[in-house]
Amino acid sequence: MPYFSVIIPVYNRPDEVRDLLESLSNQTSHDFEILLVEDGSTLPCRSVANDYSEKLDVHYYYKENEGRSIARNYGMEKASGEYFIFFDSDCVIPESYFEIVRKELERNYADCFGGPDKAHESFSDIQKAINYSMTSFLTTGGIRGGKMLLEKFTPRTFNMGFSRKVFESVGGFREMFSEDIDMSTRIRQAGFSIRLIRPAYVYHKRRTSLKLFCRQIYIFGMSRISLYLLYPDTLKIVHLLPAAFVLGSLAMIIASFFWPYAILPLLFYLLAIFGVSLFSNKNLKIAALSVITSVIQLGGYGIGFMKAFFLKILLGRGRDETEEIRLRKGK
Repeated sequence: MPYFSVIIPVYNRPDEVRDLLESLSNQTSHDFEILLVEDGSTLPCRSVANDYSEKLDVHYYYKENEGRSIARNYGMEKASGEYFIFFDSDCVIPESYFEIVRKELERNYADCFGGPDKAHESFSDIQKAINYSMTSFLTTGGIRGGKMLLEKFTPRTFNMGFSRKVFESVGGFREMFSEDIDMSTRIRQAGFSIRLIRPAYVYHKRRTSLKLFCRQIYIFGMSRISLYLLYPDTLKIVHLLPAAFVLGSLAMIIASFFWPYAILPLLFYLLAIFGVSLFSNKNLKIAALSVITSVIQLGGYGIGFMKAFFLKILLGRGRDETEEIRLRKGK
């Protein structure tokens, strides 16, 4: 039996699944099986899975649309490996990924691990800009696996793994906002070890348009309040910064009508984002787009955070689990 079981929930992403399976077929180590769980798609990827059946140990399952978490749990129930690894369907995996992970676990075993994500050179300029805004220390504080971190690293399901023992002890994912952070928190609270394996990165396509990215990041902001209601001690200063950005930017813009220099801190910050992105990507267009995606990232998250704070905490409505599931189904 393979050591790793790779579990991938899929919803209407046959082209992305093809890219993902192609990258998995080129791995230097093949000690893994693949479980594709089609979550009620109207554009199924069964034919794509069949195309790779001779190259990979791939198992395809189709189920009704219930959400990503339930699809992942379904895959774990079917898995035969000792260690489960989770990718999003819009990921591309570097060829030495499994070789690196196996060596790292043999050298310094962890019950659960996560890795960072990057943009592949083939990605569009918008995808590269979104990647920058989601991984830069200037915008997220490095919380997704950066070299500088403002909070303890938390694995996320675009690049995450944990042992069968963890699953048997903690259970599966809950169908909720930020289910991967919830899962990582429960794993840590159960006393299991968690580590970041920085060399085990993936290429993450993320959203392909600014509109889709804005919606996604808005939900991320709302989800932080849901997590706070479950785990009050997990809310950190870094999670408040997007809301501070929204309120601070609004205050500076209004003040600039009376004193023009009031806008300078915001302009300097956006200039820093542009400069760091230009240094990283070596492309003026991507650097300019990075300013836009960073404003969307901070603004969308901050607005979602403040709205959820007002409704769920100040008005005392708490979590609406039915609404969370509705927003997540088929996404």
